[in-house]
Amino acid sequence: MQRNAYHRRQRATAAILALGLAGLVGVVGGPSPAPVAAAGEPLVGIVCSTGPTFHLETDADYIALPDGNTAYMYGYKPAGGAFQHPGPVLCVQEGDTVTVTLTNTLPRDVSIMFPGQENVLADGQPAQPQFSTPGDLTTLTSLTNVATANGGTVTYQFVASHPGTFLYESGTDPEVQVRMGLFGALIVRPAMGADYAYNRADSRFTTEANSAAANNTEEFLVLLSEIDPFLNQAVENRDRNGASSNFNLDNYHPRYWLVNGRGFPDSIADNYASWLPNQPYGALAEVTPSDDPALPSVGHPFGGMARYINVGTENYPFHPHGNNGKVIGRDGHPLEGPGSEDLSYEKFAINIGPGQTYDVLFRWYDAEHYHPVSNPVPVEVPQVANQTFGMFYSGSPYLGVVGPQPPGNQSLNQCGEYYIISHNHALYQITSWGVNMTGPITYMRIDPTAGSSCP
Repeated sequence: MQRNAYHRRQRATAAILALGLAGLVGVVGGPSPAPVAAAGEPLVGIVCSTGPTFHLETDADYIALPDGNTAYMYGYKPAGGAFQHPGPVLCVQEGDTVTVTLTNTLPRDVSIMFPGQENVLADGQPAQPQFSTPGDLTTLTSLTNVATANGGTVTYQFVASHPGTFLYESGTDPEVQVRMGLFGALIVRPAMGADYAYNRADSRFTTEANSAAANNTEEFLVLLSEIDPFLNQAVENRDRNGASSNFNLDNYHPRYWLVNGRGFPDSIADNYASWLPNQPYGALAEVTPSDDPALPSVGHPFGGMARYINVGTENYPFHPHGNNGKVIGRDGHPLEGPGSEDLSYEKFAINIGPGQTYDVLFRWYDAEHYHPVSNPVPVEVPQVANQTFGMFYSGSPYLGVVGPQPPGNQSLNQCGEYYIISHNHALYQITSWGVNMTGPITYMRIDPTAGSSCP
């Protein structure tokens, strides 16, 4: 299903990315080398950096924003690799001893916190808050052990004792460094298997291993963040020019909101889109109907998995249209009672608070199974001249059918697939410094059944 996904989204996005590309061209010194997709990495969905041992570096560079601006950012990246925003998605197994070595290239101390993990070590000793004077607990300088400026290193270690979705982020000057981009996602997969969110049979979701369709993994990341460009500019002036930073954090006010480090329309481009060299992760969800009759009953009954993370300072009520989700976990813990009874619940909008993570299962059904001959829609479809065509409309209301379109109309629809929008429901947050319909917006693409010819 996903083998031609890059070309689909490349065509679909190139036509509407002039603003983002124009902003990128303006980066001082030109674009940096892009993160490169490894063989077998998906072009849609979560891209894992597989552990349990990781070597990360800090770096600084620019990202493209939907209104044509760029922003100076910090970031974690694989050691020796290219700058990226956000940091790599660290994927480990329950019970792994996870080792993360951080090398700091920035001109200030940095660190990594692992919320939700217990007994974290730093250079072999229990990780501890840092103070300006040893033994003096009055001036806190970091919530954990640091990698010192301009080349310092620190190695963190912990046992991933329980599965779930977690955040990792800087614990040093976090009100600045996290806002500047020092964060990423940590996924701990359960002992029960990589196609489960937790060690519960009812937490299973579709992966390539349990689907009859190749490359049909339906696991997606929704990492929500924000930018106040005045903070980023102040930090850039301090780093590049040695100027003192006079930004007053009392005046912090986001003007941009992002999903997986991108704003719409960049958000629907593939992972590793060439015009986004520093922003490797797309946010499009691509699925097939969970009740697909072309697939065996044991091959595709589970549906998708969305891992929500909020690294911002505000609540983010994220809403996939037409597709309620089942919240099964929060902050790395399954929603269950003392007797392991199911306490999950259905939501049409997932309201994620600052620092929270949510694990949500979803399934898309072709409920009516409309067919142009055997089961037509019960209304008369207007003639082409009386229709208004959106960029994703196939010309037909039927899944898997491509219909006639007006002469000269350029559709981004490939094979009669459906597109359903997903976006932040705090509408002021789907803007970029006032530009409407940007920010944390993406789509769910529903491909026709497995037996159809969809590129």
